[in-house]
Amino acid sequence: MAGFFYHLVPFAIGAVIIVLAMGLFNLLRGGSANTSQTLMRWRIGLQAIALVIIMIAIALMDR
Repeated sequence: MAGFFYHLVPFAIGAVIIVLAMGLFNLLRGGSANTSQTLMRWRIGLQAIALVIIMIAIALMDR
């Protein structure tokens, strides 16, 4: 089970980076403020999920 979470960490971090890049790109090109706001909210949620996945992976590595 530890291996599953260990391999899930890069996907979680990648998802955060993709949504962050989309939000910044939309903001810099002068897109809709609502879209940027929505993407930044998604980023925060994905960061929370990524943090939980990382903490579980770290906890299971000791076993």
